[in-house]
Amino acid sequence: MSENCSHDCSNCAEKCSNRIVKEKQNEQSKIKKVIGVVSGKGGVGKSLVTSLLADRICKMGLNSAILDADITGPSIPKTFGITDKAVSDGTFIYPCKSKGGVKVMSINLLLENDQDPVVWRGPVIAGAVKQFWTDVAWGDVDYMFVDMPPGTGDVPLTVFQSLPIDGIVVVTSPQGLVSMIVSKAVKMANMMNVPIIGLVENMSYYKCPDCGKIINVFGDSNIESIANYHNIKTVEKLPIDSNLTNLVDNGLIEEFDGDLLGDICDQIIKL
Repeated sequence: MSENCSHDCSNCAEKCSNRIVKEKQNEQSKIKKVIGVVSGKGGVGKSLVTSLLADRICKMGLNSAILDADITGPSIPKTFGITDKAVSDGTFIYPCKSKGGVKVMSINLLLENDQDPVVWRGPVIAGAVKQFWTDVAWGDVDYMFVDMPPGTGDVPLTVFQSLPIDGIVVVTSPQGLVSMIVSKAVKMANMMNVPIIGLVENMSYYKCPDCGKIINVFGDSNIESIANYHNIKTVEKLPIDSNLTNLVDNGLIEEFDGDLLGDICDQIIKL
């Protein structure tokens, strides 16, 4: 790999062991835009944000889909209450559909028991993610959301290099490590020349149902200053919401009627 590597293998004449070229869509897929949902660490709510975005886009009358790239910790099927298994005709794999119409492909849709662990090494996991792009018959999709595993390892790198990512949404939480977490995700996106659509602070606050007081459970937020530092224009804060939590736990996220992530969706539609 050259010292001046831009990580854009599609326009590079160098011969190196790290060379990865964007994977082409198959003839059964017509995906217009691909959005990655990322974070520098786990447990901040990437899958929740991914699900809310896909559901909101779908409710706008557009075709949305989720590629669950978190192979060792998949949660998207449970969030949508999908219990069916993906099927194959020997050539293509067909994604499952939520009740609201969101197309989903996840490793849990291929396992006989969705509680079985996936004990694979990095290259095998990365290969499975690429197959979710190349071997799945997605059909017409206006916006595909890729729920990435945490960090900047094999799978996020594979997604950035192999899929035509149009932009990313960075998810974090209001804790002391937030600056470092966001910086890792932003720097990786910049290395891959992928634009940042917006920043989401999950578990940002709790609103008392009795008096309406806003309680900063994890301390005061400094997400705006961090966004300004990285020149991120769109910032959204998600509350700690027991109603939303219950819906997710019961696979009923599409029944949530709150007004969340509207600004992020507006930016996605403008891509």
